[in-house]
Amino acid sequence: MRWNRLWILGCGTLFICTFFIQAKNLPGPRKQDKPLRTIVIDAGHGGSDVGARGSYSTEKEITLDVALKLGKIIEENMPDVKVVYTRKVDRFDDPRRKAEIANNARGDLFISIHCNSAPKARKITGYKTVYRKKGKRRVAVKQPIYKYYASQAQGTETYVWATSKNNAKMESLKESSVMVLDGNSEEAKEVMDAADPETFILLNTLRNAFFDQSLRLSTMVEDEFTKVGRISRGARQRNEKGIWVLQATAMPSVLVELGFISNPDEEEYLNSAKGQNEAAMCIYKAVKRYKEELERFGNFKEEVAPAPQPVVPEPTVQPVIETGYRQPASRATTAASGVRYRVQLLVSDKNYTTKSPIFKDLGGSVEQEPVIINSKRLNKYIWGNYRSEPEAEAALRKAKQVGFHDAFVVQYKNGLRLDAQL
Repeated sequence: MRWNRLWILGCGTLFICTFFIQAKNLPGPRKQDKPLRTIVIDAGHGGSDVGARGSYSTEKEITLDVALKLGKIIEENMPDVKVVYTRKVDRFDDPRRKAEIANNARGDLFISIHCNSAPKARKITGYKTVYRKKGKRRVAVKQPIYKYYASQAQGTETYVWATSKNNAKMESLKESSVMVLDGNSEEAKEVMDAADPETFILLNTLRNAFFDQSLRLSTMVEDEFTKVGRISRGARQRNEKGIWVLQATAMPSVLVELGFISNPDEEEYLNSAKGQNEAAMCIYKAVKRYKEELERFGNFKEEVAPAPQPVVPEPTVQPVIETGYRQPASRATTAASGVRYRVQLLVSDKNYTTKSPIFKDLGGSVEQEPVIINSKRLNKYIWGNYRSEPEAEAALRKAKQVGFHDAFVVQYKNGLRLDAQL
């Protein structure tokens, strides 16, 4: 009897030790990477490229001062964020080099800082008589006399790349596949197959998410400027020389015009310590709001570790290449977490109904979502509501077949769009 008790006690002790050893080896709570880990700050122009000129200062000087001030504020108030500068001295870099710096740094956000300029205004102050030869005669002609005034244009603007450059942005994402996938080059080459439909969907989804995030941040920047009394000329798309770097960076990106250096009052403000600190603080506050919203809508809290379970054989898990951005979870996880898949068909200024002829070959319900771009009210048209990604991909193929060539898949959870809910 005594030996039986000792045997039972020994087995029980062995079982408990094994139980707790296994519990200790179970994976603990895993914290998802923060959505904003690296911010790249670009001081526009530099070196031989002075940019716009004022009466006594140049754009390259102001942008560098504000860029350094902004970076310092972020470093002091966001210790979990790394700041990378395209330049910290008076140096010229080709825009391609700036994009390369940002992409190599695996940036999560690109902010380019510039100053605006406008030509001088002129006013007719009188006329003078001049004589011009007309055949064999000289004819008197009245010629206006102009007086030129410094431009009175003023205010801030924040730009994102134009949608006409979407293909160029996608090409940048493809070329920066190592950064996008956060894997080694061989893995990236295997996954980023341009002919693969899944690759196209991934890049298309990232590009559209980056555009929506960029537009959201640009609106926040202009909002912060108005709070301190600046005149805001709005958040805009831009397709002009000098903004190429926005489409070449594989991340959300904005270009901030601090004000008009051609306006004497604004030039004075932009060269003052008050003006530069105020501009840097406005951009910082917008970035802070942007970061908080990304974290609020993302799943960035630590999960509670599961309770210890008896020892069981572990299933074989295939390696997964994780991206540096919020990627869709596995299909099983998304189904369990209530994620639904839908197809965005188009963005238009027209008001279509579900029964409009344009949707007749689709079947199912089409919903309208309002969106404001460049102060213009537009409508997004969203089709379907699917439980799994394969269903949505099949729907996407059908949408493209019937003529919606720019359609792409989006995700929703609890009625909120995951890639553009900011």
